[in-house]
Amino acid sequence: MTITLTELALYAGALAILFLTPGPVWVGLIARALSGGFAAAWPLTMGVVIGDVLWSLFAVLGMAWVVDQYPSTLEALKWVACATFILMGYLILRSADKDLSKADSRLTRPGIWAGFVAGLAVILGNPKAILFYMGMLPGFFDLAAFTTADIIAVASMSALVPLVGNLFMAAMIDRVRRLLTSPKAVRRMNITAGVLMIGVGLVIPLT
Repeated sequence: MTITLTELALYAGALAILFLTPGPVWVGLIARALSGGFAAAWPLTMGVVIGDVLWSLFAVLGMAWVVDQYPSTLEALKWVACATFILMGYLILRSADKDLSKADSRLTRPGIWAGFVAGLAVILGNPKAILFYMGMLPGFFDLAAFTTADIIAVASMSALVPLVGNLFMAAMIDRVRRLLTSPKAVRRMNITAGVLMIGVGLVIPLT
C-alpha cells in the first residue's frame, strides 16, 4: 500500500465533514427513521454504502487513468480539490436555512428493499457526493502510484465513515421517536420539567 496512515486519516476527516453537512441522505434518513424507526432507516444506510463505494471507485479508477496518461494533471487535481471544497462550502452556506423535514414520499415506503433502493438512489444522485468524490478525492492521494490495496483502503474508508455516522444518526432519531411516543416517557419528561420550573420559581425570590 502506497498511501500513508496520515493521508488516510485526512481523507477520513473529510468524509466526516461530508457526513455532517445536511443533504439528501439526511432527508431520507430522517424521514425513514421518523416514520418507521431504526428498522426502517438501516436499509437506507446500506444503499448509501454501496453508492459511496461506487463513487469512490469511479473517482479512483477514472482519475488514475487520466493521471497515467497525463502526469502533469496531478498538481491540477489538488487545485480542483481545493476549489471543490470552497464550492461545497459556498453551496452549504447558501442553503443553510433549507427545511430538511420536506421529504419525498418515495423515501418512506415501507420494506427493507424499498429502503435500500431509496438509499442507493439518494447517494447516486446526490450532487454533494458527486462533487466530493469526483472533484476532491483525487486531491488527497497520488493516484498514479495506486495499488489494489490502496483502492481497497480508500473504498473501505469511503464506506465505513458515512455508514457509522448514518447508523448512529438513525439510532438517535429512533430513540427520540420512541421517547416521544411512549406515555410513560412523556409523563417522566413532564414531571421533570414541572419540578424544574417550580424550582426556578422558588429560586427567583431569593435572587
